[in-house]
Amino acid sequence: MISDIMNTHVIILSPKDSIKRALDLMNENNINGSPVADEEGNLIGMIVKADIYRFLMEEGHYDTCPVEWVMTKDVFTASEKEDVISIAKKILDKDIIAMPIVDSSNKLLGIVSIEDVLKSLIYKLK
Repeated sequence: MISDIMNTHVIILSPKDSIKRALDLMNENNINGSPVADEEGNLIGMIVKADIYRFLMEEGHYDTCPVEWVMTKDVFTASEKEDVISIAKKILDKDIIAMPIVDSSNKLLGIVSIEDVLKSLIYKLK
């Protein structure tokens, strides 16, 4: 099950966090993206470095612009009950770097990255 490999120590951003804060947190934690959740912990978006870099190509004040301006709101998610192969297929099909894992009420439980899936599959092959 995906719950066995998902990362539950997730850097979660608020939609009101600045883009600078998002990029700083990603760099400090060596991650390429982060889920965005509301005050109740409901997943409302996902932001990745590529989104931020595209935004920075335009003029703007990334130290004051909120994450909600740049985040992807249509986020592909998975259930903690899904298996690793199913998640791997979704990540490949959707061409994304990570997939948030949510419960039935859309509360964020964790995240699974491409690296997590690969490590799991390699471990199973050994």
